[in-house]
Amino acid sequence: MSDAPEPRPPFPPFTFETAAKKARGAEDAWNSQDPVRVSLAYTPDSVWRNRSEFFTGRPAIVEFLTRKWQKEQDYRLIKELWAFHENRIAVRFQYEWRDASDQWYRAYGNENWEFDENGLMRWRQASINDVKIAASERKFLWPQGPRPADYPGLTELGL
Repeated sequence: MSDAPEPRPPFPPFTFETAAKKARGAEDAWNSQDPVRVSLAYTPDSVWRNRSEFFTGRPAIVEFLTRKWQKEQDYRLIKELWAFHENRIAVRFQYEWRDASDQWYRAYGNENWEFDENGLMRWRQASINDVKIAASERKFLWPQGPRPADYPGLTELGL
């Protein structure tokens, strides 16, 4: 894994269209469940807070995501643009996952992002809460991988 910054368009300052594209790109990458792929969208020294964990750098991101997706099975995520300004974006998101005992969860959260001039995220702060759901309450039912373009988003799903 190279630490050399590779530009990731779109670049700040963001417009509605470019901020929405950035949010969808992040959603698609996270739905790949490929920790290395995801880490390359962040600066080599990216600073994260995810729930109660704090860490810095791509190797820590890869370690965190590897551990996350070992626990959170059948992971499906939808992100929705909430706000943007210059080099910052805020999204709300929800994802569904099940644990090793087949208990399903829907996670509800918000993320604040800050980008460098190359379009790489240098700062990420995520607040997340998990709620147990029955398998019959699931709404994110597409096959593993990116959400299909015609699959509804959070607002359209009433979430």
